[in-house]
Amino acid sequence: MNVRPIRQFAPAFEVTEGAGVTVHRSIGTPALRNLDPFLMLDHFSSANPGEYIAGFPDHPHRGFITFTYMLDGHMEHRDSMGNRGDLKAGGVQWMKAASGVIHSEMPQQTNGLMRGFQLWINLPAREKMSAPAYQEFSAGPSRRWSWTVPGCACWPVNSTAGTALSTIRRPTFATST
Repeated sequence: MNVRPIRQFAPAFEVTEGAGVTVHRSIGTPALRNLDPFLMLDHFSSANPGEYIAGFPDHPHRGFITFTYMLDGHMEHRDSMGNRGDLKAGGVQWMKAASGVIHSEMPQQTNGLMRGFQLWINLPAREKMSAPAYQEFSAGPSRRWSWTVPGCACWPVNSTAGTALSTIRRPTFATST
């Protein structure tokens, strides 16, 4: 295995999103803004309900994919495609906004720790006006998720130790050489 040294340290910025929720953004900051296809990486974490209970009411997205991984807590997803998701600790959701979708992510708990992250992945130009799509996978005793992004290695996410694999269905985009 080829080990490379760290070239840059870029601290996350605190950003207010949704209805006043503080997130910590690492990708999508002035220090890390040209990492296409990755647009943003937000981490949210609080045990204080006053800091997350207002959530992320209806808001639009277009032209990219969001990948959300809940570490702790419980969020409900609803969108203009008619999907309703129940995202709990260890679960993941994948939403291809593509030509446009309006959605919300609202806490379903009134106390306790709410923690997770959301990665925004740019779609290739030819896919930006394609149909939106949604998938959700709940945590399991032995579940891992993986997907591929053109030009990047496979990225597994483990909900717990084990060997079962759930693949997030994503259109394959051929890269031209």
